[in-house]
Amino acid sequence: MATSLICTAVAFLSGCGSDSESGSGSGGGVTSLTFAASTFGDPGRGPLLTKWLDDFNKSQSAVRVSAAAVPYPTFGQTVLTQMGSGQGPDLIRFDMPEFESASDAGLIAPLDDLIDVSKYDLLKQPDQFMVHDGRRDGIIFEASNYAMFYNADLIPKPPTTYEEFAKTASSLTKGDVYGLAFRQTEAEEAGVWQDIFNYVYGFGGKWSDGKNLTINSPENLKGLQAYKDLYDAKVIPRGADAATFRRMFAEGKVGMELNNGGYVTATRGQNPDLNFNVAPIPFPVRTQGAILAPIVINEASPAKDAAATFIRWALEPANQVKLQEILGASSVATVTERSPEKLKETPFLKVFDDLTESSLPQIVLGFEAKTPDIRKIVVQNVVAALQGTVDLKTALDRAQEQATQLVG
Repeated sequence: MATSLICTAVAFLSGCGSDSESGSGSGGGVTSLTFAASTFGDPGRGPLLTKWLDDFNKSQSAVRVSAAAVPYPTFGQTVLTQMGSGQGPDLIRFDMPEFESASDAGLIAPLDDLIDVSKYDLLKQPDQFMVHDGRRDGIIFEASNYAMFYNADLIPKPPTTYEEFAKTASSLTKGDVYGLAFRQTEAEEAGVWQDIFNYVYGFGGKWSDGKNLTINSPENLKGLQAYKDLYDAKVIPRGADAATFRRMFAEGKVGMELNNGGYVTATRGQNPDLNFNVAPIPFPVRTQGAILAPIVINEASPAKDAAATFIRWALEPANQVKLQEILGASSVATVTERSPEKLKETPFLKVFDDLTESSLPQIVLGFEAKTPDIRKIVVQNVVAALQGTVDLKTALDRAQEQATQLVG
Protein backbone atom coordinates (compact mmCIF):
# COMPACT_ATOMS: atom_id res chain seq x y z
CA MET A 1 0.00 0.00 0.00
CA ALA A 2 1.47 3.33 -1.01
CA THR A 3 1.95 6.29 1.22
CA SER A 4 -1.25 8.31 1.24
CA LEU A 5 -1.83 11.99 0.68
CA ILE A 6 -3.03 14.05 3.61
CA CYS A 7 -6.51 14.62 2.19
CA THR A 8 -7.50 17.39 4.56
CA ALA A 9 -4.73 19.57 3.16
CA VAL A 10 -6.10 19.49 -0.38
CA ALA A 11 -9.54 20.85 -1.09
CA PHE A 12 -11.69 18.73 -3.43
CA LEU A 13 -9.16 15.90 -3.47
CA SER A 14 -10.65 12.76 -4.93
CA GLY A 15 -8.19 10.06 -3.97
CA CYS A 16 -4.98 10.12 -1.98
CA GLY A 17 -1.64 9.18 -3.44
CA SER A 18 -1.15 6.04 -5.48
CA ASP A 19 -2.72 2.79 -4.50
CA SER A 20 -2.89 -0.72 -5.86
CA GLU A 21 -6.26 -2.35 -5.85
CA SER A 22 -7.83 -5.47 -7.23
CA GLY A 23 -8.82 -4.68 -10.78
CA SER A 24 -11.49 -6.10 -13.03
CA GLY A 25 -9.13 -6.09 -16.01
CA SER A 26 -7.12 -9.00 -17.34
CA GLY A 27 -6.32 -10.56 -14.02
CA GLY A 28 -3.96 -7.86 -12.72
CA GLY A 29 -4.17 -5.11 -10.17
CA VAL A 30 -5.05 -1.52 -10.97
CA THR A 31 -2.67 1.25 -9.91
CA SER A 32 -4.64 4.33 -8.88
CA LEU A 33 -2.89 7.69 -9.15
CA THR A 34 -3.80 11.25 -8.25
CA PHE A 35 -3.06 14.15 -10.57
CA ALA A 36 -3.11 17.56 -8.86
CA ALA A 37 -3.70 20.67 -10.95
CA SER A 38 -5.33 24.00 -10.19
CA THR A 39 -6.93 23.88 -13.66
CA PHE A 40 -9.23 21.06 -12.56
CA GLY A 41 -11.05 23.73 -10.55
CA ASP A 42 -11.42 26.02 -13.57
CA PRO A 43 -15.15 26.38 -14.32
CA GLY A 44 -14.57 26.28 -18.07
CA ARG A 45 -11.70 23.86 -18.52
CA GLY A 46 -11.95 21.71 -15.39
CA PRO A 47 -14.85 19.48 -16.45
CA LEU A 48 -13.33 19.00 -19.91
CA LEU A 49 -9.96 18.02 -18.42
CA THR A 50 -11.70 15.51 -16.17
CA LYS A 51 -13.31 13.95 -19.25
CA TRP A 52 -9.87 13.86 -20.87
CA LEU A 53 -8.63 11.84 -17.88
CA ASP A 54 -11.62 9.54 -18.35
CA ASP A 55 -10.40 8.91 -21.91
CA PHE A 56 -7.10 7.71 -20.48
CA ASN A 57 -8.80 5.51 -17.89
CA LYS A 58 -10.89 3.90 -20.62
CA SER A 59 -7.83 3.32 -22.81
CA GLN A 60 -6.31 0.62 -20.61
CA SER A 61 -6.92 -1.35 -17.43
CA ALA A 62 -3.64 -1.18 -15.49
CA VAL A 63 -3.59 2.47 -14.37
CA ARG A 64 -6.34 4.80 -13.21
CA VAL A 65 -5.80 8.55 -12.76
CA SER A 66 -8.13 10.75 -10.72
CA ALA A 67 -8.17 14.54 -10.54
CA ALA A 68 -7.26 16.56 -7.47
CA ALA A 69 -8.30 20.20 -7.80
CA VAL A 70 -6.27 22.40 -5.48
CA PRO A 71 -7.29 26.10 -5.39
CA TYR A 72 -4.79 28.18 -7.37
CA PRO A 73 -3.85 30.80 -4.74
CA THR A 74 -2.59 28.09 -2.35
CA PHE A 75 -1.62 25.41 -4.86
CA GLY A 76 2.16 25.76 -4.85
CA GLN A 77 2.53 26.04 -1.07
CA THR A 78 0.14 23.15 -0.43
CA VAL A 79 1.70 20.68 -2.83
CA LEU A 80 5.35 21.63 -2.11
CA THR A 81 4.72 21.13 1.62
CA GLN A 82 3.29 17.68 0.97
CA MET A 83 6.12 16.69 -1.35
CA GLY A 84 8.67 17.97 1.18
CA SER A 85 7.28 15.54 3.73
CA GLY A 86 7.51 12.61 1.33
CA GLN A 87 3.83 12.59 0.45
CA GLY A 88 1.61 14.36 -2.07
CA PRO A 89 0.00 13.48 -5.39
CA ASP A 90 1.74 11.26 -7.93
CA LEU A 91 1.39 13.69 -10.84
CA ILE A 92 1.46 17.46 -10.52
CA ARG A 93 0.87 20.32 -12.94
CA PHE A 94 3.13 23.07 -11.63
CA ASP A 95 3.59 26.69 -12.59
CA MET A 96 7.24 27.54 -13.25
CA PRO A 97 8.23 29.12 -9.90
CA GLU A 98 7.08 26.08 -7.92
CA PHE A 99 8.51 23.73 -10.54
CA GLU A 100 11.91 25.34 -10.12
CA SER A 101 11.72 25.10 -6.33
CA ALA A 102 10.66 21.46 -6.42
CA SER A 103 13.35 20.60 -8.94
CA ASP A 104 16.07 22.34 -6.92
CA ALA A 105 14.98 20.48 -3.78
CA GLY A 106 15.07 17.09 -5.48
CA LEU A 107 11.33 16.55 -5.07
CA ILE A 108 10.71 15.69 -8.74
CA ALA A 109 11.48 12.34 -10.32
CA PRO A 110 13.85 12.65 -13.33
CA LEU A 111 12.08 11.60 -16.51
CA ASP A 112 15.08 10.64 -18.64
CA ASP A 113 14.74 6.90 -17.93
CA LEU A 114 10.93 6.95 -17.90
CA ILE A 115 10.05 8.76 -21.13
CA ASP A 116 11.93 8.72 -24.44
CA VAL A 117 11.30 12.29 -25.60
CA SER A 118 13.03 11.63 -28.93
CA LYS A 119 9.77 9.99 -30.04
CA TYR A 120 7.90 13.29 -29.85
CA ASP A 121 8.12 16.58 -31.77
CA LEU A 122 8.48 18.84 -28.74
CA LEU A 123 8.18 22.63 -28.95
CA LYS A 124 11.78 23.74 -28.55
CA GLN A 125 11.32 27.24 -27.11
CA PRO A 126 9.28 26.34 -24.01
CA ASP A 127 10.75 22.86 -23.65
CA GLN A 128 14.24 24.22 -22.92
CA PHE A 129 13.01 25.25 -19.47
CA MET A 130 12.08 21.64 -18.63
CA VAL A 131 15.71 20.50 -18.49
CA HIS A 132 18.02 21.39 -15.59
CA ASP A 133 21.73 20.62 -15.71
CA GLY A 134 21.10 18.05 -18.41
CA ARG A 135 18.34 16.36 -16.40
CA ARG A 136 14.73 16.39 -17.62
CA ASP A 137 12.33 17.06 -14.77
CA GLY A 138 9.16 17.97 -16.64
CA ILE A 139 7.10 17.86 -19.80
CA ILE A 140 5.10 20.91 -20.90
CA PHE A 141 1.43 20.45 -20.03
CA GLU A 142 0.48 23.95 -21.14
CA ALA A 143 2.36 26.87 -22.69
CA SER A 144 0.18 29.94 -22.76
CA ASN A 145 1.23 33.43 -23.80
CA TYR A 146 -0.25 36.60 -22.32
CA ALA A 147 -2.23 38.99 -24.50
CA MET A 148 -4.91 41.66 -24.11
CA PHE A 149 -8.50 40.45 -23.97
CA TYR A 150 -11.06 43.13 -24.73
CA ASN A 151 -14.83 43.40 -24.99
CA ALA A 152 -15.37 44.12 -28.69
CA ASP A 153 -18.80 45.65 -28.05
CA LEU A 154 -17.25 48.22 -25.71
CA ILE A 155 -13.97 48.61 -27.62
CA PRO A 156 -14.38 48.31 -31.41
CA LYS A 157 -10.72 49.19 -32.03
CA PRO A 158 -8.15 47.92 -29.50
CA PRO A 159 -5.51 50.27 -28.07
CA THR A 160 -2.02 49.96 -29.54
CA THR A 161 -0.06 52.06 -27.01
CA TYR A 162 -0.01 52.29 -23.24
CA GLU A 163 -1.40 55.81 -23.43
CA GLU A 164 -4.38 54.57 -25.48
CA PHE A 165 -4.73 51.63 -23.09
CA ALA A 166 -4.97 53.92 -20.05
CA LYS A 167 -7.29 56.35 -21.84
CA THR A 168 -9.61 53.52 -22.92
CA ALA A 169 -9.71 52.11 -19.38
CA SER A 170 -10.62 55.53 -18.01
CA SER A 171 -13.32 56.28 -20.59
CA LEU A 172 -15.09 52.96 -19.99
CA THR A 173 -15.17 53.24 -16.20
CA LYS A 174 -18.58 54.44 -15.13
CA GLY A 175 -21.28 53.07 -12.84
CA ASP A 176 -20.76 49.33 -12.34
CA VAL A 177 -18.55 48.99 -15.44
CA TYR A 178 -14.76 49.14 -15.21
CA GLY A 179 -12.31 49.63 -18.03
CA LEU A 180 -9.75 47.17 -16.73
CA ALA A 181 -9.11 44.52 -14.09
CA PHE A 182 -6.01 42.97 -12.54
CA ARG A 183 -4.98 41.36 -9.26
CA GLN A 184 -3.71 43.69 -6.55
CA THR A 185 -3.87 41.96 -3.15
CA GLU A 186 -1.37 39.88 -1.19
CA ALA A 187 -3.97 37.11 -0.93
CA GLU A 188 -3.38 36.46 -4.64
CA GLU A 189 0.41 36.72 -4.49
CA ALA A 190 1.15 34.33 -7.36
CA GLY A 191 -1.46 36.02 -9.54
CA VAL A 192 -0.17 39.53 -8.78
CA TRP A 193 3.30 38.35 -9.82
CA GLN A 194 1.91 37.11 -13.13
CA ASP A 195 0.11 40.40 -13.72
CA ILE A 196 3.00 42.73 -12.88
CA PHE A 197 5.42 40.64 -14.94
CA ASN A 198 3.79 42.06 -18.09
CA TYR A 199 4.26 45.65 -16.89
CA VAL A 200 7.90 45.12 -15.90
CA TYR A 201 8.98 43.36 -19.10
CA GLY A 202 6.59 45.36 -21.27
CA PHE A 203 8.43 48.54 -20.28
CA GLY A 204 11.89 47.10 -20.89
CA GLY A 205 12.58 45.89 -17.37
CA LYS A 206 13.58 42.52 -15.92
CA TRP A 207 13.96 41.00 -12.48
CA SER A 208 17.64 40.14 -12.92
CA ASP A 209 20.50 40.21 -15.40
CA GLY A 210 21.09 36.51 -14.79
CA LYS A 211 23.71 37.12 -12.10
CA ASN A 212 22.37 39.99 -10.02
CA LEU A 213 18.87 41.07 -9.07
CA THR A 214 17.62 44.25 -10.76
CA ILE A 215 14.31 44.68 -8.94
CA ASN A 216 14.71 48.44 -8.42
CA SER A 217 16.01 49.30 -11.89
CA PRO A 218 14.64 52.45 -13.58
CA GLU A 219 12.89 50.32 -16.20
CA ASN A 220 11.15 48.23 -13.54
CA LEU A 221 10.09 51.37 -11.73
CA LYS A 222 8.65 52.78 -14.94
CA GLY A 223 6.63 49.63 -15.66
CA LEU A 224 5.32 49.26 -12.13
CA GLN A 225 4.49 52.96 -12.00
CA ALA A 226 2.27 52.40 -15.04
CA TYR A 227 0.56 49.55 -13.15
CA LYS A 228 0.14 51.73 -10.06
CA ASP A 229 -1.16 54.67 -12.10
CA LEU A 230 -4.01 52.48 -13.34
CA TYR A 231 -4.74 51.37 -9.78
CA ASP A 232 -4.73 54.98 -8.57
CA ALA A 233 -7.03 56.01 -11.43
CA LYS A 234 -9.68 53.66 -10.03
CA VAL A 235 -10.33 52.08 -13.41
CA ILE A 236 -10.28 48.59 -11.85
CA PRO A 237 -12.65 46.96 -9.32
CA ARG A 238 -10.34 47.37 -6.33
CA GLY A 239 -10.29 44.45 -3.92
CA ALA A 240 -12.00 42.10 -6.36
CA ASP A 241 -10.23 38.76 -6.71
CA ALA A 242 -9.60 37.11 -10.06
CA ALA A 243 -12.69 34.90 -9.89
CA THR A 244 -14.87 37.96 -9.30
CA PHE A 245 -13.50 40.25 -11.99
CA ARG A 246 -13.31 37.44 -14.55
CA ARG A 247 -17.01 36.85 -13.98
CA MET A 248 -17.49 40.59 -14.45
CA PHE A 249 -15.62 40.44 -17.77
CA ALA A 250 -17.89 37.61 -18.89
CA GLU A 251 -20.89 39.73 -17.91
CA GLY A 252 -19.65 42.73 -19.91
CA LYS A 253 -18.76 44.76 -16.81
CA VAL A 254 -14.98 44.84 -17.42
CA GLY A 255 -13.57 46.13 -20.70
CA MET A 256 -10.03 44.73 -20.75
CA GLU A 257 -7.85 42.12 -19.10
CA LEU A 258 -4.30 40.95 -19.64
CA ASN A 259 -4.48 37.19 -19.51
CA ASN A 260 -3.11 34.02 -21.03
CA GLY A 261 -4.54 31.83 -23.74
CA GLY A 262 -6.20 29.47 -21.32
CA TYR A 263 -8.63 32.24 -20.49
CA VAL A 264 -10.37 31.80 -23.85
CA THR A 265 -12.07 28.54 -22.88
CA ALA A 266 -12.83 29.77 -19.37
CA THR A 267 -14.51 32.93 -20.68
CA ARG A 268 -16.61 31.05 -23.21
CA GLY A 269 -17.58 28.64 -20.47
CA GLN A 270 -18.95 31.51 -18.40
CA ASN A 271 -20.66 33.31 -21.30
CA PRO A 272 -20.66 31.69 -24.76
CA ASP A 273 -22.29 34.79 -26.24
CA LEU A 274 -19.70 37.34 -25.07
CA ASN A 275 -18.26 39.27 -28.02
CA PHE A 276 -14.58 39.49 -27.07
CA ASN A 277 -11.36 39.66 -29.03
CA VAL A 278 -7.62 39.49 -28.38
CA ALA A 279 -4.65 41.68 -29.36
CA PRO A 280 -1.00 41.93 -28.27
CA ILE A 281 -0.43 43.83 -25.03
CA PRO A 282 0.03 47.47 -26.11
CA PHE A 283 3.14 48.23 -24.05
CA PRO A 284 6.36 49.77 -25.43
CA VAL A 285 8.31 46.48 -25.58
CA ARG A 286 6.89 43.30 -27.13
CA THR A 287 7.88 40.98 -24.31
CA GLN A 288 5.27 39.39 -22.10
CA GLY A 289 4.85 36.58 -19.65
CA ALA A 290 3.87 33.05 -20.46
CA ILE A 291 2.33 30.38 -18.31
CA LEU A 292 4.64 27.41 -18.69
CA ALA A 293 2.99 24.63 -16.76
CA PRO A 294 5.00 21.39 -16.61
CA ILE A 295 3.57 18.04 -15.65
CA VAL A 296 5.93 16.22 -13.28
CA ILE A 297 6.12 13.00 -11.29
CA ASN A 298 6.50 13.23 -7.53
CA GLU A 299 9.81 11.73 -6.40
CA ALA A 300 7.92 10.30 -3.40
CA SER A 301 5.44 8.42 -5.59
CA PRO A 302 5.87 4.63 -5.41
CA ALA A 303 4.22 4.33 -8.83
CA LYS A 304 6.54 6.29 -11.10
CA ASP A 305 6.27 3.82 -14.00
CA ALA A 306 2.48 4.03 -13.89
CA ALA A 307 2.66 7.83 -13.79
CA ALA A 308 4.96 7.79 -16.81
CA THR A 309 2.40 5.64 -18.62
CA PHE A 310 -0.07 8.49 -18.30
CA ILE A 311 2.43 11.11 -19.56
CA ARG A 312 3.31 8.95 -22.57
CA TRP A 313 -0.41 8.65 -23.34
CA ALA A 314 -0.80 12.42 -23.03
CA LEU A 315 2.03 12.94 -25.54
CA GLU A 316 0.36 10.89 -28.27
CA PRO A 317 -0.62 13.19 -31.17
CA ALA A 318 -4.40 12.72 -30.92
CA ASN A 319 -4.36 13.29 -27.17
CA GLN A 320 -2.20 16.40 -27.56
CA VAL A 321 -4.68 17.87 -30.04
CA LYS A 322 -7.57 17.12 -27.69
CA LEU A 323 -5.71 18.68 -24.77
CA GLN A 324 -4.95 21.80 -26.79
CA GLU A 325 -8.61 22.16 -27.73
CA ILE A 326 -9.55 21.93 -24.04
CA LEU A 327 -6.91 24.43 -22.92
CA GLY A 328 -8.03 27.03 -25.44
CA ALA A 329 -5.51 29.31 -27.11
CA SER A 330 -2.55 27.60 -25.43
CA SER A 331 0.13 25.38 -26.87
CA VAL A 332 0.93 21.94 -25.52
CA ALA A 333 4.17 19.95 -25.36
CA THR A 334 4.38 19.04 -29.02
CA VAL A 335 3.98 20.73 -32.39
CA THR A 336 0.32 20.55 -33.36
CA GLU A 337 -1.68 21.89 -36.28
CA ARG A 338 -4.82 23.84 -35.51
CA SER A 339 -7.81 22.70 -37.54
CA PRO A 340 -9.55 25.02 -40.04
CA GLU A 341 -12.68 24.67 -37.91
CA LYS A 342 -10.89 25.93 -34.81
CA LEU A 343 -9.28 28.81 -36.69
CA LYS A 344 -12.68 29.81 -38.06
CA GLU A 345 -14.23 29.58 -34.59
CA THR A 346 -11.34 31.47 -32.97
CA PRO A 347 -9.48 33.61 -35.54
CA PHE A 348 -7.28 35.22 -32.89
CA LEU A 349 -5.48 31.94 -32.14
CA LYS A 350 -2.72 33.24 -34.40
CA VAL A 351 -2.24 36.24 -32.08
CA PHE A 352 -1.21 33.90 -29.28
CA ASP A 353 0.88 31.63 -31.49
CA ASP A 354 2.83 34.59 -32.88
CA LEU A 355 3.83 35.67 -29.36
CA THR A 356 5.66 32.45 -28.48
CA GLU A 357 9.14 33.67 -29.41
CA SER A 358 8.78 36.89 -27.38
CA SER A 359 7.25 35.31 -24.27
CA LEU A 360 9.14 34.39 -21.12
CA PRO A 361 8.27 32.15 -18.16
CA GLN A 362 7.50 34.11 -15.01
CA ILE A 363 10.69 33.21 -13.15
CA VAL A 364 13.74 35.17 -12.05
CA LEU A 365 16.47 34.09 -14.46
CA GLY A 366 19.55 32.94 -12.60
CA PHE A 367 17.54 32.60 -9.40
CA GLU A 368 14.88 30.20 -10.64
CA ALA A 369 14.54 28.10 -7.50
CA LYS A 370 14.32 31.23 -5.36
CA THR A 371 11.54 32.74 -7.47
CA PRO A 372 8.70 31.99 -4.99
CA ASP A 373 10.64 33.69 -2.16
CA ILE A 374 11.62 36.66 -4.33
CA ARG A 375 8.03 36.87 -5.58
CA LYS A 376 6.72 37.14 -2.04
CA ILE A 377 9.08 40.01 -1.24
CA VAL A 378 8.31 41.89 -4.44
CA VAL A 379 4.54 41.49 -4.18
CA GLN A 380 4.47 42.54 -0.52
CA ASN A 381 6.35 45.72 -1.31
CA VAL A 382 4.40 46.54 -4.47
CA VAL A 383 1.08 46.06 -2.69
CA ALA A 384 2.31 48.30 0.14
CA ALA A 385 2.98 50.99 -2.47
CA LEU A 386 -0.48 50.52 -3.97
CA GLN A 387 -2.01 50.98 -0.54
CA GLY A 388 -0.05 54.18 0.01
CA THR A 389 2.03 53.09 2.99
CA VAL A 390 5.26 53.75 1.05
CA ASP A 391 6.16 55.35 -2.29
CA LEU A 392 6.90 52.97 -5.14
CA LYS A 393 10.61 53.77 -5.51
CA THR A 394 11.20 53.18 -1.81
CA ALA A 395 9.19 49.96 -2.03
CA LEU A 396 11.35 48.65 -4.89
CA ASP A 397 14.57 49.70 -3.13
CA ARG A 398 13.42 47.80 -0.08
CA ALA A 399 12.47 44.77 -2.17
CA GLN A 400 15.89 44.83 -3.83
CA GLU A 401 17.63 44.90 -0.45
CA GLN A 402 15.48 42.16 1.08
CA ALA A 403 15.72 39.87 -1.96
CA THR A 404 19.49 40.38 -2.26
CA GLN A 405 19.88 39.34 1.36
CA LEU A 406 17.68 36.33 0.70
CA VAL A 407 19.75 35.02 -2.20
CA GLY A 408 23.06 35.84 -0.54
